[in-house]
Amino acid sequence: MSKMMHAVRIEAFGGPEVVRWQEIPVPEPHEGEALLKVRAASVNPVDYKIRNGKYPAVQTDKLPYVLGRDACGTVEACGPGVTKFAKGDQLYAFVGIERGCYAEYVIVKESEASAKPASLDDVAAAAVPLAGTTAWQGLFRCGELKSGQRILIHGGSGGVGHFAIQFAKAKGAYVITTASEAGIDFVRQLGADQVIDYMKQRFEDAVRDVDVVFDLIGGETEDRSWRVLKRGGVLVSTLTPPSQEQASAHGVRATRFTAQPSSAELGEMASLIDAGKVKPMVTKTFALRDAASALQIVEAGHTQGKVVLTVD
Repeated sequence: MSKMMHAVRIEAFGGPEVVRWQEIPVPEPHEGEALLKVRAASVNPVDYKIRNGKYPAVQTDKLPYVLGRDACGTVEACGPGVTKFAKGDQLYAFVGIERGCYAEYVIVKESEASAKPASLDDVAAAAVPLAGTTAWQGLFRCGELKSGQRILIHGGSGGVGHFAIQFAKAKGAYVITTASEAGIDFVRQLGADQVIDYMKQRFEDAVRDVDVVFDLIGGETEDRSWRVLKRGGVLVSTLTPPSQEQASAHGVRATRFTAQPSSAELGEMASLIDAGKVKPMVTKTFALRDAASALQIVEAGHTQGKVVLTVD
């Protein structure tokens, strides 16, 4: 008989009522995979979008579906061919869309995981992989941000935004961010050089000639961002694809991306964290079985930093 574990699953799309606490078999690691005993998993907007049925990569053929894209834990077992990890190693990971981290165990591939930052506990480490990777790839892969450049980050107090501010500062960029009044002190503590209260001031009246706009808000915010970019700059979005016509008209580059797991980038982030240059901010924790409530908090918006689930 298979060993069993608890997991948070959905069997249909919908609101909080579709989230289930269930017993399912513990997965077995195959070639190049490790079985991770989960200590903590983080909550990301993609999780409630999947629950709602509004994430294209997860359709009804994927149901029932275990939620959660990133976690921290301890290697329980390794499949054949695993060379990077061994039983007992502490890892943090951003896993592929076909597997879920809201569980007592999850399969991770060598390409998706890295040694946990030594300076962090399990909860703080679990907050990093997806949001941190999104910030990293948005800034450096897509935005090609360099030392001395100016960047405007829309939504700097959120999960991705609070990493983006710190990564950009660590790179040597001048960081401008928008925030609500409640988030102003928070983003300043993260190192933002200039903070715009978007409820009191239009950012395009306060900012000019930035090299990169990192847009985590979309909609009207994106539409108003073209005029703050210098020619040759870049607008990077995690949401809807930016208008290529507008980009051409303003002499800039524009791109949308979806973060992809990267063991190497997790390793680079861990080095910055352990050097004291980046600190994940966890504002709320919930027990794993209370994931439905945690998802509601994130879905409501305006959360500073990250929300994390703990596994007893």
